[in-house]
Amino acid sequence: MTGPGPRNAITDVPGLRVGMAEDEGVRTGVTVILPDARAVAAVDVRGGGTGTREVELLGADGTVDAVDAIVLSGGSAFGLAAADGVAGWLAETGRGFPVGSMHVPIVPSAILFDLLNGGDKTNFTADTDALPYRTLGRMAAEGAGLGVVNGTAGAGYGATTTGHDGRRLKGGQGTASFVTKSGITVGALAAVNALGSTVGNARGQFLAGALEYGDEFGSRGGPDRIDPRAHPIKKHADADAVMNTTLAVVATDAPLDVRQARRVAVMAQAGMARAIRPVFTPMDGDVVFVLSTAQGGESDPATVAQIGMEAADCLARAVARGVFHAHALDNIWRAYGEAYPDAAIEADGR
Repeated sequence: MTGPGPRNAITDVPGLRVGMAEDEGVRTGVTVILPDARAVAAVDVRGGGTGTREVELLGADGTVDAVDAIVLSGGSAFGLAAADGVAGWLAETGRGFPVGSMHVPIVPSAILFDLLNGGDKTNFTADTDALPYRTLGRMAAEGAGLGVVNGTAGAGYGATTTGHDGRRLKGGQGTASFVTKSGITVGALAAVNALGSTVGNARGQFLAGALEYGDEFGSRGGPDRIDPRAHPIKKHADADAVMNTTLAVVATDAPLDVRQARRVAVMAQAGMARAIRPVFTPMDGDVVFVLSTAQGGESDPATVAQIGMEAADCLARAVARGVFHAHALDNIWRAYGEAYPDAAIEADGR
């Protein structure tokens, strides 16, 4: 039987846990995707305004072919420090790339811009040592488990986006999964802070609506047309600022080598294109990571193609779920149900 896994989350992929931590005052957060053992990884970058760490290690010709964790964080460039907290925790537990008698944790990470969402950012210029990201990263790693919260959580806690007509809308974190007929599990997690919209029209229909299972994001179907066709390229009242990004991690329990994982990452980007309009802009830092929790081996080309197809669909669903379940932090960045009150909302984070 095919369909979403029992949690409809990236943690349906065996050997994978997720940790989340937030700072309510700063309005920011961190999500850690933590494999039980070092996992083959790859990355594909499409946005024009990325902020990343250690992604060059994930090239097909790199020396390192596996990672210990993936970190997604708010905070713009300040948020890259979250990986320090995760790496420190991993080192204490003896995990990492073996170098003599030591282990060096490999923790690629990417950040999104949530600095203008109304949270208290005083320490960002007054006392950078007091910034929360190292602590949040460590807290997220320590608390990693199988449960994943959709909506205003983790790296998506302070995320924002726009509606179909450019209206301000709360972004968030979403996850989804799918089990194929052959028993392969594919999962995705996204932190949606996009310049573009996940909604296609005034009815509140998600662009990814045709891919929905059950009522995972409102059961309103996909739009038969995009309304309006011209989306305002503007957020935070500034059309030129690099203030956006959708970050994603896709995972599978099928064996992939680095080259195959990279192909899945490329295919998975189609999920962003199905769920967000516009996407991959100069003002977005869109990134997709891929993990394989299988310990060694590779898959045949047809299987890789199927995994890539399901990864794209899972990612599109995760994007919609992140926005659907997000709750407002104030009366400026409204929740989906407030912006589209005719939509049937059950934003309980599950």
